[in-house]
Amino acid sequence: MSENDVIYSGKTKDIYALANGHLKLVFKDDVTGENGVVDPGANSVMGQIQGKGRMSLEMTQYFFEKFHAAHIPTHLVSVDVAQGAMEVKRADPPGKAISETGGLEFICRPLAYGSFLRRYGKYVKAPLQPLDYLVEVTLKDDERGDPLINDDALVILGLLTRAQLEQGKEMTRQIATIVERDLRDKGLTLVDMKIEVGLIGGEVVLIDEVSADAMRVMDANGKQLDHQALYSLLIG
Repeated sequence: MSENDVIYSGKTKDIYALANGHLKLVFKDDVTGENGVVDPGANSVMGQIQGKGRMSLEMTQYFFEKFHAAHIPTHLVSVDVAQGAMEVKRADPPGKAISETGGLEFICRPLAYGSFLRRYGKYVKAPLQPLDYLVEVTLKDDERGDPLINDDALVILGLLTRAQLEQGKEMTRQIATIVERDLRDKGLTLVDMKIEVGLIGGEVVLIDEVSADAMRVMDANGKQLDHQALYSLLIG
């Protein structure tokens, strides 16, 4: 397999195999959304924003440097902003052996918002109620709308061991705490965020990206920031 072979083309990135056994993730300018509204969590591409891929990559580099300083394991090897790409170690997404499009997303919710309110609004005391860094896990399955999966199902289906699941949830909270602290210093509020995890030698590691595509952030006036606005405040 040559370095020109695309082994996977996703909504926001293309993945290439490298001769050294690693992968190259090339960020695209595509944006996802529905009904004309940009939504990072949506499953369909609605258009492009020039430079978005580079901005996502720079934000990912920005946050990954903070995660590495906190000794959080990731798959990152290097970043090439000029090429809009990052070199990463191969990691096995949980469930990949069962579904070629498999994988898991760990969602941390410091505050009640979005789909959490739609599901549990009857029981939420108020919008943006603190949730003590609640972690939810969803399947990466566009066909089924990325459904939630509970802890017991994850273990029984063999997607993760109980220890790996707890490791993934704790890592998600650590990452969210680091991001939240950084944003708070800039007068911003982290509403919720998602990460992807993979397995390298059985160890749970952070994979993919952590950018504006992976989080919802509000300013001091309660306005949700778009991709460009968050990039400007983080990178300048």
